[in-house]
Amino acid sequence: MKQLLSGNEALAMGSYLAGLRVATAYPGTPSSEILESLTKFDDIYTEWSTNEKVAMEVAMGAAYGGARSLVAMKHVGLNVAMDPFMAASMTGINAGMVVVSADDPGMHSSQNEQDNRYLAKFAKVPMLEPCDSQDACDLVKYAFDISEEFDTPVVVRTTTRVSHSKSVVNINQERIMPTGRRGFQRNVPKYVMLPVHARARHSAVEARLVKLEAYSETFPLNQIFWGKLDIGVVTSGIAYQYARDVFPEASFLKLGMTYPVPRNLIRHFASKVKKLIVIEELEPFLQEAIQSMGVQVSGKEFIPRTGELNTNIVEEASWSAGLLDAPSGKQKQKPQTLPERPPLLCPGCPHAGVFFVLSSLGKRSSVSKSKDRTGEESDLVITGDIGCYSLGANSPFYALDTIACMGAGIGQALGMEKAGISKSIVAVIGDSTFMHSGITGLVNAVYNESRITVIILDNGTTAMTGHQGHPGTGISARGKETQKVELSSLVKGIGVKDVRVVNAFDVRTVRQNIRGALDNPGLSVIIARGVCAMLLRTRSEPRIVDARKCDQCGVCFLVGCSAIRQENDQFFIDATLCVGEACNVCLQICPHKAIVAQSDITPEDLK
Repeated sequence: MKQLLSGNEALAMGSYLAGLRVATAYPGTPSSEILESLTKFDDIYTEWSTNEKVAMEVAMGAAYGGARSLVAMKHVGLNVAMDPFMAASMTGINAGMVVVSADDPGMHSSQNEQDNRYLAKFAKVPMLEPCDSQDACDLVKYAFDISEEFDTPVVVRTTTRVSHSKSVVNINQERIMPTGRRGFQRNVPKYVMLPVHARARHSAVEARLVKLEAYSETFPLNQIFWGKLDIGVVTSGIAYQYARDVFPEASFLKLGMTYPVPRNLIRHFASKVKKLIVIEELEPFLQEAIQSMGVQVSGKEFIPRTGELNTNIVEEASWSAGLLDAPSGKQKQKPQTLPERPPLLCPGCPHAGVFFVLSSLGKRSSVSKSKDRTGEESDLVITGDIGCYSLGANSPFYALDTIACMGAGIGQALGMEKAGISKSIVAVIGDSTFMHSGITGLVNAVYNESRITVIILDNGTTAMTGHQGHPGTGISARGKETQKVELSSLVKGIGVKDVRVVNAFDVRTVRQNIRGALDNPGLSVIIARGVCAMLLRTRSEPRIVDARKCDQCGVCFLVGCSAIRQENDQFFIDATLCVGEACNVCLQICPHKAIVAQSDITPEDLK
């Protein structure tokens, strides 16, 4: 049977066929669709975990308990999960455990483009890298077998292009049905990592690595494709596809298992070709491994070390290195560039009113004097976080001063306070991110008697990654109702005395409560609650601009709504984008009351 699947869907299918029973994840592009695809299989337990660390721990527990498990996350999520990930390497497993790290070269939706291949090496666990959807489906099945044969978690590392590109997958096996539960077998020296046991387990990890190095030499998806011997290309993952396009006649060593590398196979391949090169994205992971063997090889001398590769980049880099003859005049051509299209909050986003208020209270200019706004003064310091609300850093708000990683904003705000910053300090975080890693920061703020203001933007979903549930929504990965964690009760339970819950679309109330929180000599938390515009079930009549009252002052543009337009010196609201009464932020802030409901004005009034 053949199906057209994305890499993420293929990973889910391959895991299902391999007998997966427990799958956990925290949503993060480009990995989110793996768990979403697995929810379609009724005999697999799936959950959106509170964060990646918890997801890793649940998968560990399932593997200890005898069920094949998979945990999926984006590359920076593995940073969050490093403690249990390293522990799983030390303890080993019982049933197979696969860790999917979806890397994001080019930073399409991430704060960095770290190369997680080094984390597999750091943890001394095997790593597999698919180059397309068929590879993803096949490799994840091998991963479970390797995991059980060598008593280790296995990393399957994908990248954005493999995760989201679709190709035909030949599904040629039935699901492996578990032949009864292995169960948890009590083994204190294996699973209880007190120092006395961990020392012995470290030796076991080193012995395991030697066996894995031998296994890599015969791994079926480490493949040589012989062509001309002038150039031999060592590559893996999506870079293999680009390299094949650029060097169609060259010889290739395509590595499906990239850690440990097959040293003997590489030496054999290198001995047959005149020039050995490595084509890989980001860091010189394979190149360094080959150089450490004493084999002469090049790669990052001409292949870029930053950003996502594509066929054109590899081709032009190969011209510059003299590996290919450039067509006459082609190197002189400048690449075509498209106009910049910065991301915007959606029309009707509940975050817009909050950022409008923060921007105005902070006296932040709507027109930047400098491109990076370095050195510009503000009456507020506002620390941010990862999510849709990260867009508050952009025009027209310029309302965020820091963005680092999930949950960091609260800790950064406390650090600035303790550093003696005299200005008022506000930390902005989303509801899902607060559950993910903001709770501990808030506990720390309570414990250390902070005076900061924390604004939790509660839109009732994990919006940026595709509207997945989280503990604050009470909706499970399968879309079923479950126990809901109430944010205000949680915050009060932590010990915050000044807790305010406001309607995010009521601009006046938002302004009053932020001012009140800033005047409070202690710690304040504001929960600004408003449904995500993408989850609105019904939309009321759109707002319109009454041209008789509008003096084109431009205040309405300060809410950053893409439904508000200007054309030929005329302001208007795009009726196809406006969510109407559910938002009404622009109507509230217009100083001339020129924005009204469509039913409040007739065409005759506008004549």
